[in-house]
Amino acid sequence: MAIEVLIGSWVRSTPALRDVLSATEEARVAAREVPRSTLDGIADDHHGVAARIRRPSERGDGFVDEHPFGDEDVVVVLDGITDPNNLGAAARAAEAAGVALLVSRVRRAAGLSPAALRASAGALAHLPLARVTNLRRTLDRLKDRGFTVVGLDGAATTSFLDSPSPAGRVALVVGSEGEGLSRLVREGCDLLVSIPMRGRVESLNASAALAAALYGYVLPSRSSKE
Repeated sequence: MAIEVLIGSWVRSTPALRDVLSATEEARVAAREVPRSTLDGIADDHHGVAARIRRPSERGDGFVDEHPFGDEDVVVVLDGITDPNNLGAAARAAEAAGVALLVSRVRRAAGLSPAALRASAGALAHLPLARVTNLRRTLDRLKDRGFTVVGLDGAATTSFLDSPSPAGRVALVVGSEGEGLSRLVREGCDLLVSIPMRGRVESLNASAALAAALYGYVLPSRSSKE
């Protein structure tokens, strides 16, 4: 991934920026001094430093068939997440949990916009995103590759606390905050689980629900094998 760090010439000697310079040297990332006008043209709240990266590319339908999955890999499938901030937050949670691939649909779904990249805190620069034309067909392809497809559904009678996550490859499907899983995607899941809600709110947003399911359901069944 191509990356360049731009540092304001007027703040180079401050302790915080010295730490940035040390980090770039350790990571062997290029850094150069620029005038304030350059940083002002990139962002309003740069605080004297900015990073310029090559925008990651979106993958297509074929990537699901070609990707070399491991025996216990996890794929996250987003069904109708239209808010780029929610996409970025979901990517951040998924990448932190070691997810192998993020899948979303092409139509009526957020893509790799600057807002999504910013909300992901860098995760979308590392976690591949495949945008596909037909999510239900993609779920079938994942099943052909040995994945068990688990859908998060608030109406499911089984909580993810009731039983452990399936062994082996798992595809975890998260729906939109308003509509949840679409009918065809729900029907394509091998099993549906809910997140137990013990307070007064009825649901979590998509990225929070994903994080809860990854760390409370999927990863515990794998921790003893790492």
